[in-house]
Amino acid sequence: MQINNFSYKKPELIAPAGDLEKLRTVIEYGADAVYVGGEGFNLRMGAPGLTLPEITEATTWLHGQRKKIYIALNIFARNYHVSGIRPYLKKLAEIPVDAVIVSDPGIFLLVREIAPHIPIHLSTQANTTNLKSVEFWHQQGVKRVILARELTLGEIKEITGNSCTETEVFVHGAMCMSYSGRCLLSSFMANRHANLGDCSHSCRWQYVLKEEKRPNETYPIVEDESGTFILSSKDLCMIQHIPELVHAGVAAWKIEGRMKSQYYVAAVTRVYREALDRYFADPHGYVYDPKWLSELEKVSHREYGTGFFFGNQGYKSQTTHPGNSYIKEYDYLGMINNVLSDDVAEVLVKNRILGNTSIEVMGRRLSEDFTQVLLDIKNEYHESIETAHVGQKVLIKMSRPVHKYFMLRKCG
Repeated sequence: MQINNFSYKKPELIAPAGDLEKLRTVIEYGADAVYVGGEGFNLRMGAPGLTLPEITEATTWLHGQRKKIYIALNIFARNYHVSGIRPYLKKLAEIPVDAVIVSDPGIFLLVREIAPHIPIHLSTQANTTNLKSVEFWHQQGVKRVILARELTLGEIKEITGNSCTETEVFVHGAMCMSYSGRCLLSSFMANRHANLGDCSHSCRWQYVLKEEKRPNETYPIVEDESGTFILSSKDLCMIQHIPELVHAGVAAWKIEGRMKSQYYVAAVTRVYREALDRYFADPHGYVYDPKWLSELEKVSHREYGTGFFFGNQGYKSQTTHPGNSYIKEYDYLGMINNVLSDDVAEVLVKNRILGNTSIEVMGRRLSEDFTQVLLDIKNEYHESIETAHVGQKVLIKMSRPVHKYFMLRKCG
């Protein structure tokens, strides 16, 4: 596509997948590629990643869908990681994954040594903030650089337009109060190492100011009735700035959230998919749809902001909500596991479902959404029930046609 004599390629939309179920779901909801954690060597210890057999299964399935898979090996390694990752890389080298994501130069060298045929993407954790750094990594053989989240759109465009290396940026999800996530709060306060994937999110805790000679007196810094949370960053949300992102020229847009729910990754992915497709279908006639932000507000999130894309926002980049709580107005009730007839679907229950309740059905596209009242819920024995519990598979009469992977939600 060419706009104002500058050619723009449609960016790849990359979604997180903490397990195989989420992986298949985000593809159904419009992702072009997924990124998953490699066991023990990624920055999400709470989501340990896919096993090697699971990566093999996922890669085969994704390639059959003409989609891609990227494996995150982006820890800052200690010596014991280096010895442990060698046999892992030898086995990973046998799987035709599309790239590995690394941040540590040592891990980078091991990938080049053991699996030189696997493309390497440089993690945002490497905090690449200038063109010369991108040139350096290009000379080392890096195919794509995931730029630091501290960059502005202008800086991103300058880097991308003057480099032959692909660039990628995060467009949605949690932000870190520390430079490119290099935080020591968790290590000091909870003995959990953020750069080894075990962050305790100490920045989301509530803090007060104390004076050395008055240990029993505390002073709030910025406060409401819930306390103070000066270190807690707003979540990134760029849905209102699709044209600006396109004009930056990056090869790929990434959604954060390997530890988020299946509902979260599906709901966010489909919104960016629709916005991106609409822009490239008619860039000159493109109009932002307020419904997109409304949909993104239906997932659990902190206050939204634009990160550093439009410059340092200072205190405006920090949330005014309690550090450990999210804005959560909707409950994810379940996912359609099978369609048995035109009006009966089998639902895998994720949260308690009550009969005679008004719910929303979320389709793979926003145009497929509808609202209905649950008048007829049956268990696996086709017996009518009033309440469905987590883990159950129940039969629900639907008021409109549905498909597998559609989801049920309810305003809390």
